[in-house]
Amino acid sequence: MTAIRLYNTRSRSKEGFTPFDPLDVRLYVCGPTVYDRAHLGNARPVVVFDTLFRLLRHVYGDGHVRYVRNFTDVDDKINATALARHEAGAKGTLEELIHQRTEETIGWYHADMDALGALRPTFEPRATEYIGAMIAMIQGLVDKGHAYEVEGHVLFDVRSYPDYGRLSGRSVDDMIAGARVEVAPYKRDAMDFVLWKPSDASLPGWESPWGRGRPGWHIECSAMSFELLGASFDIHGGGIDLQFPHHENEIAQSCCAHPGSDFARVWMHNEMLLVEGKKMSKSLGNFFTVRELLEQGYPGEVIRFVMLSTHYRKPMDWTAEKAREAEAVLRHWRSLTAGAEPLGPDVEVVDALADDLNGAGAMARLHALAKAIASNPQKDCFYEKGVLLASAQLLGLLEPGMGDWAEGVDLAPLATKLTALREAAMASKDFAPVDALKAALIEAGVEVRMSKAGVELVPGPGFDAAKLGALL
Repeated sequence: MTAIRLYNTRSRSKEGFTPFDPLDVRLYVCGPTVYDRAHLGNARPVVVFDTLFRLLRHVYGDGHVRYVRNFTDVDDKINATALARHEAGAKGTLEELIHQRTEETIGWYHADMDALGALRPTFEPRATEYIGAMIAMIQGLVDKGHAYEVEGHVLFDVRSYPDYGRLSGRSVDDMIAGARVEVAPYKRDAMDFVLWKPSDASLPGWESPWGRGRPGWHIECSAMSFELLGASFDIHGGGIDLQFPHHENEIAQSCCAHPGSDFARVWMHNEMLLVEGKKMSKSLGNFFTVRELLEQGYPGEVIRFVMLSTHYRKPMDWTAEKAREAEAVLRHWRSLTAGAEPLGPDVEVVDALADDLNGAGAMARLHALAKAIASNPQKDCFYEKGVLLASAQLLGLLEPGMGDWAEGVDLAPLATKLTALREAAMASKDFAPVDALKAALIEAGVEVRMSKAGVELVPGPGFDAAKLGALL
């Protein structure tokens, strides 16, 4: 069996991965708060942990991996969006408008992440479906002395958990000194966080031992992971922005609610995303939703390729140039593997992914496999093409349903024409017609590769099929 090594944020080291149960490998990833379109930064953890999901299924078997990614569908941002619609004259009660908004946004999210080639997780729980489990967990924390109720709020007492701060590597006192925390008179300690808060008549709410209210954000993931994966599971993932306070708070409340449990054995965090070297920001004009990029003509497969080209623990810089290069490579790979059937993935590709999801290393191996095939045009390379295809699909690339953008371009007639012109030029010594056609092809974004073995035409960066009609 392939040995997997993963960087564990908690230990700050790369560790050999040993699941609690190899027949039931369990992964939890914090999902979106569904109040608006997913932006490009939201997509990075989806691609990262989808790749991990694919690797785990390859190593342990499709039916032996449980992947949970939640939807936070109770949140003040959702309430505010629905309230704005209500005030603008939208029909229905506020709760109906909230439900409409979450349903709409979840639909958008699925469509956009499907376009990036992300597999649907095994479970996609919604927070509103687990309110009872949250109330039960909160009551247990109160009973054990780890939480207290005041003025309709229930708060977690961070001082009751001595290991608080272990994940982020800071003491509670350091956090208080350097963090922005909510100042509230009812808190015993500045770092105590909300497990339950009251709702007035204008807000969604549920009955509880502490009155009508709604859960705090952190308790949601703890309750849903416990219900679907148990008190201890293998991997918890998310963006580095969630390390503190969200994941720190999850650990505290979960370990106190279930003494003796490990909660998550391995913690994985992806780094943030940049756009053209800068932090994504609406004020800088470089803020993109996934849907906006798709509508601008960037195929989802291209977006995925760019994201996988940078190691998940390093900041990833989205640039138009990287997207153009990715498009050219994917067109080339799709051309090479046309008609091939996927065989087992290449061992070196699997080993690269097993080494803490080294996507860049896996991509480098894919480039080498493609180069070996392209350098032998006289050979069918059926086996090699099948291995390249299976290896790419392990990364979520070259999937059958993702290639529509690259189809419908047959460059064979132009390759035949250029070959004939070159043969004629070899006899007449007049290479002007060859140079003219080659220049026109390059202008249309076609890479022209001429060698003793023949002529190969590959769609490259800026490929424009509309410019080819006049060349035939």
